[in-house]
Amino acid sequence: MRREISNQNLNQNLVTEENKSQLKQLVIGVMMGYVITCIVFLAYAMLITYTQMSERNLPMVVAITTLLSVMIAGFDAAKGATSKGWLWGMIAGFVYVAIMGIIMVVMLPGFFVDGRTITVIILSIAGGGLGGILGINIRR
Repeated sequence: MRREISNQNLNQNLVTEENKSQLKQLVIGVMMGYVITCIVFLAYAMLITYTQMSERNLPMVVAITTLLSVMIAGFDAAKGATSKGWLWGMIAGFVYVAIMGIIMVVMLPGFFVDGRTITVIILSIAGGGLGGILGINIRR
């Protein structure tokens, strides 16, 4: 009986350490997604500023960058997972888009949620899930 209780305590401690490690990997993944986003946005801003390139393609650049960034965030978040990479990826996509939403509310006083915003949220969560699937399977 005593040995059984100590094994349970050991398993609980391992789960706690595993969760801490996974949350750390999630934060790293989301940060990596934002690093990619910032690099692409800065490069595109410089192209618009210093060349004859117009802002016409801005919505497409934002959409592609966001999708790739959440996929990378999901990929990195799921690398440390032992299972359910799709879930960790979706969580990373949700965290990424939630942070972006907070930034939008703070920076744009007239910001409101519309159909396009909901589409971005859904695509971000799905893209993170796809990245998570790739992340957990490539790791193996």
